[in-house]
Amino acid sequence: MAPIGRVTRGTTGVNRLRRVDRWIADLPVARTPGALVVDLGYGASATTTLELHERLARREPTIEVVGLEIDPERVAIATRELAVALAAGPQRHGRALADDVRVSFALGGFEVPTTRRPHVIRAMNVLRQYDEGEVAGIWQRLRARLAPGGVLVEGTSNEVGRVAAWVALDADGPRTLTLALRVGSLGTEAMPAPSVLAERLPKALIHRNVPGERIHDLLVALDRAWERRAPVGAFGAEQRWVAAVRALADEGWPIDRAAQRRARLGELTLPWPAIAPR
Repeated sequence: MAPIGRVTRGTTGVNRLRRVDRWIADLPVARTPGALVVDLGYGASATTTLELHERLARREPTIEVVGLEIDPERVAIATRELAVALAAGPQRHGRALADDVRVSFALGGFEVPTTRRPHVIRAMNVLRQYDEGEVAGIWQRLRARLAPGGVLVEGTSNEVGRVAAWVALDADGPRTLTLALRVGSLGTEAMPAPSVLAERLPKALIHRNVPGERIHDLLVALDRAWERRAPVGAFGAEQRWVAAVRALADEGWPIDRAAQRRARLGELTLPWPAIAPR
């Protein structure tokens, strides 16, 4: 059976997905011994798949990562790059390529043709190139492939990884939205305010950033909280961001204590119902 999906642009780059990788690494399911993680639609090179394995293997050395692409040439390129990286040894890629490394690349799309069900499926910068009306069906297909307790992480990042957003889903549907950015760049021409995140919202939300929608209300509130916490910026952008996130929680946005603690990483996670399309 031919892979299900369409060939994407394949844009990728070193450290582009570092923010979502860090978040995935903290998922309990990603620390299951021998867990299978699928990097769906990794693009034109092996880079982000190898980085994903490296970051997850720091927590769970027995992790297995499979990169899936629907373009056979991309699979061939990534497989060659993996062989080169293995030959270079751990001096080049740290623990990711030391000794018993469990990384591979295969042909596949939304059907996720792995021999066992994945504990995590990461699909970053894939659905951005689809129509909004296709998202629910693709989510359902991918969720059906998850192992019990598994998580689908689907979202978008900018080309250098400084702005990203992703939805976490389980077998029952979407659970959370996470917004993440490099707070030290806020206030610059490239990132004038937190609402720059609107450009990288997942496909299910990117067209909903209009008055009357919850995601629009959130971004307006986030910009306002960031602006009003300008004096805290004297202690650094990170502290200003943390204060802005805490202010949102005080206003009634459902940001739990765990999410508030992770604000220091430039993250903001909310339950899906708080921002779901109306």
